[in-house]
Amino acid sequence: MKYLVVSDIHGSLSAAQLAVNAAEHHHSDAILCLGDVLYHGPRNDLPADYAPKEVTALLNQHWHEFIAVRGNCDAEIDDTVLSFAVSADYNLFLLGEHHVFMSHGHVYGPDHLPKMLPGDIFLSGHTHVPTAMIRDGIYLLNPGSAALPKENHPVTYAVLTEEGFTVYTAEHTEYMAVSFR
Repeated sequence: MKYLVVSDIHGSLSAAQLAVNAAEHHHSDAILCLGDVLYHGPRNDLPADYAPKEVTALLNQHWHEFIAVRGNCDAEIDDTVLSFAVSADYNLFLLGEHHVFMSHGHVYGPDHLPKMLPGDIFLSGHTHVPTAMIRDGIYLLNPGSAALPKENHPVTYAVLTEEGFTVYTAEHTEYMAVSFR
């Protein structure tokens, strides 16, 4: 399986288009969305192309590709307008021999992990900072933000496979990576 991983779209139409286009570019089997889909929240700047109704329409065309979790800026109402669920705080699945735990990062985060074993994968967004690292044998992976990157990082997304995790820029250029081998 090949997953496109995106986080922190924050109602940006270009960020939503990037997610859909990148999934097509990489021939992804599904899109893992790590939350903060439609709204920017009180601590973030308004994205230049903030258009939550248009983002909703675009992402709903691809509803069957999305596996999502709730971000701290997502609201209960989002489940009524989006055609895929965004209300779960976390999701779990197997990727080859790895257990993958996906969460936005505000309930469970790199500094507050659920019970995990060495070799497990923790996917989170929330910080808007891409990360591809191993700590205590656990892979800590963050695709960064598709709309509002922080700490001078570019707009990014990632691809997750059984072989590893690669963060890409909006131009589909490799930005950072970690191998699971």
